[in-house]
Amino acid sequence: MIRCLVIDDEPLAIDILKDYIFKIPLLSLVKTFENPLEALNLVAEGNIDLVFLDVQMPQLSGIQFLKIANNKCKIILTTAYTQYALDGFNLDVIDYLLKPIAFERFYKSVQKFIDTQPTLATNKQNTSPEVTDFIFVKTEHKIQKIYTHHITHIEGLKDYISIYTATERIITLQNMKKMEEILAPSQFIRVHKSYIVAIQKIDSIERGRITIGDKIIPIGDTYRDMFYERIKFKNV
Repeated sequence: MIRCLVIDDEPLAIDILKDYIFKIPLLSLVKTFENPLEALNLVAEGNIDLVFLDVQMPQLSGIQFLKIANNKCKIILTTAYTQYALDGFNLDVIDYLLKPIAFERFYKSVQKFIDTQPTLATNKQNTSPEVTDFIFVKTEHKIQKIYTHHITHIEGLKDYISIYTATERIITLQNMKKMEEILAPSQFIRVHKSYIVAIQKIDSIERGRITIGDKIIPIGDTYRDMFYERIKFKNV
């Protein structure tokens, strides 16, 4: 899964890019920002793979953002102006998209990014992850098969994760990012740095918290917009 951001001071431009991102299964939209200054801390954490970045913004230009980000992630510039192309490529951007952006051109830019990532490039012909109805995980004494439709949620515990079903808890040596890549994005979504939930298992959502059975799961600020977009609800 490619974790990405959209930074643009025009809400309409953000909506277009969000729609394009949701059409490509390998892309996972973490958050959108109209103010690039608000995105700097998130990028500095090093957990973002790709940013779709506008160039002309009042608070901080895209070129200035690039210099401050200091190669913490890859950048695709989006702008209505051609004069910044040379500056962008001198700063090692993946691509330069001119507005209005057609989906076909957007898709080609994403493929350029994939070409820079060895593990993704080997699977370039299949941009959607393989979806099965079960996974295998290594527990303390065995390799265990778990049917994904039995999973209610997953909790991260440093180098380990706990996989919960309605009847058991399975602990395995794994990390959350890898588990995101294994699970079908149409069925699961990360809602917090420590939690992945099965969308169909959600009973209710109230005050920024998800209820699944008797479990209460917080929705992290980083994942909030993406979560509500996925369930087709405005943030409540």
